[in-house]
Amino acid sequence: MDLAGLMIDTHSHIYSEEFDADRDEVILRAQHAGVTKIILPNVDSDSLPRLLKLEARYPDYCYAAVGLHPESVKENYQKELDVIREELERRRYIAVGEIGIDLYWDKTYQTEQILAFQTQVEWAIEFNLPVIIHVRNSHNETIQALKPYAGKGLKGIFHCFGGTPEEAAEIFSLGDFKLGIGGVVTFKNSGLAASLMHIPPENLVLETDSPYLTPAPFRGKRNESAYTVLVAEKLAQVYDMSVGEIDRITTENACSVFSGLK
Repeated sequence: MDLAGLMIDTHSHIYSEEFDADRDEVILRAQHAGVTKIILPNVDSDSLPRLLKLEARYPDYCYAAVGLHPESVKENYQKELDVIREELERRRYIAVGEIGIDLYWDKTYQTEQILAFQTQVEWAIEFNLPVIIHVRNSHNETIQALKPYAGKGLKGIFHCFGGTPEEAAEIFSLGDFKLGIGGVVTFKNSGLAASLMHIPPENLVLETDSPYLTPAPFRGKRNESAYTVLVAEKLAQVYDMSVGEIDRITTENACSVFSGLK
């Protein structure tokens, strides 16, 4: 199969309420743009039914991941983790995610976030699944939390990477990880494009994080999976490659991480 021109959006929340009015049209636009598969990371027990409904409506196109998002780690996080565990035992998911550590808004539950993160990493290893890791204002904490699992076969995506080449090297030292690149790379003052010039494209996958982080020229509006092509176009500029070559490389990378993609 020629992968040039075929893209995978490895991170999209198009099951969320922001798409209730036109979700089918959003899917159609993504398909017309060349997006062949969309991975749907979970947030918590409330988001799970919506996510599963969308996956069932678009089998072999939308793929569900299951996990507890760090921003959803509160006093009841153990009960939320019980739901994730039950789901992992109930059926096969594409990945454990979206999990991680987020210290941007609030550090109240930092300890609980780390515990929930490490618990889910252990489950990913147990069930031989990749992880989708959310890192926000927490690179050092995330690296430290992952160090006990280095060399244990862990693989996955560091979602919404926006760091330095040195931080990327730390990530790669811990397992078979790829960096999720989305709309931020198109922002004029992000600095991400300059960092990526020192990171080979063989380490990257495409993502949107819809409805968030919309790429230029649509920044400030709702993001959607069709805009994956705008990320690919920017990466083609960064690496002085054709868009088709970026599509081929990032699609191969995504398939190497998510073995459940058909």
